[in-house]
Amino acid sequence: MKVTWLLASILLSTPALAAPADVARSEWSASWAASQLAVEPANALPSEDATDVTLRQTIRLSVGGPRLRVRLSNAFGTQPLMIDTVRVALAGKGSAIISSSQKPALFGGKSSVMIPAGADYWSDPIDMSTPALARLAISLHLDAAPTVQTGHPGSRATSYIAHGTRSDDSELAGAKPVEHWYQIAGVDVAAPAKSSTIVAFGDSITDGHGATTDGDDRWPDVLAARLQASAAGRQTGVVNGGIGGNHLLTDGLGPNALARFDCDVLAQAGVRFVIMLEGINDIGGATREHAISAEAHATLVARLIDAYAQMIERAHAHGIRMIGATILPFVGSDYYHPGPETEADRAAVNRWIRTPGHFDAVIDFDRVARDPAHPDRMLAQYDSGDHLHPSAIGYRAMANAVPLEYFSR
Repeated sequence: MKVTWLLASILLSTPALAAPADVARSEWSASWAASQLAVEPANALPSEDATDVTLRQTIRLSVGGPRLRVRLSNAFGTQPLMIDTVRVALAGKGSAIISSSQKPALFGGKSSVMIPAGADYWSDPIDMSTPALARLAISLHLDAAPTVQTGHPGSRATSYIAHGTRSDDSELAGAKPVEHWYQIAGVDVAAPAKSSTIVAFGDSITDGHGATTDGDDRWPDVLAARLQASAAGRQTGVVNGGIGGNHLLTDGLGPNALARFDCDVLAQAGVRFVIMLEGINDIGGATREHAISAEAHATLVARLIDAYAQMIERAHAHGIRMIGATILPFVGSDYYHPGPETEADRAAVNRWIRTPGHFDAVIDFDRVARDPAHPDRMLAQYDSGDHLHPSAIGYRAMANAVPLEYFSR
């Protein structure tokens, strides 16, 4: 009894811990992100550009805000990564920036940061007001690039490589253009509590193969612009969680979807919705090299459905709505050469996606993209030419088919 009384008196006399200052202010919301992978040799920084190099990398935000923070990544590195300066500015034309907007990114009050192998690192908050859909230039200097580079090869945006410490330069004269992102993984903005984030999660069709470089015309880009044009959607950000060549079940380009779901979806600030469009590479890849048995086809479909169910359950545990997107037709693809059995697999998966009680809502990209006369093929006007990936026109049609009311709260 004495012990109980003593414990109670200690609890009553101990002052409550103060809440962090930021809790009383606005919360963070993801405005831009790129899913990270170990950059393959063909897309890595070449050896002549791997030392004493400034990278000025251009991105486009979805929502804006009065402050932002930048996430750098060494997620696939095998050694600590030193980045000695990082600058953020509104992007100008080419490698130019709007110098008056430039701000330093600090890390614990310091200009440099050592990121452990396998880790990400957030900058301190940066007092920089950015409008929605702003193009941002992130300039960083590396004394030496890591042996295993972390990045996102399919940027669909032009960035610049220059030697020397040139992060402060208003323009990188003589810089080498490159269509990849290295070591940058996300930008959050300070946003009202009612704000939310959509993660577009998928493969190359979400990553934007077939879109226009620097055109910001992938379907998640167009969706972000639609939301900003809608009074009800201006506090809703869209981040692209696509990786070209990605699979649901097996590692390919990047970790499989199940393996990366936590970092690319659940860890995004303010995420409330996921649009899931993935599985075409699993279905097409199963028979790319040789035919498989009917039993193997059935097993593949069952495993894909189980993977969807796993991610739905994990999202729901975090209060996130999962929106299923049907898989586009791809008969005629010279890469996968899909036959009737592969088309039957796609149809079976799409039936499950459309069935009520699985996903919280459905976007029927299959019906948007298919040729009514040949429903196993993409409509010619939406086809980039490889019969697998949509063109910019096709991506716009996909984005325009997304019901914005799905994201009302």
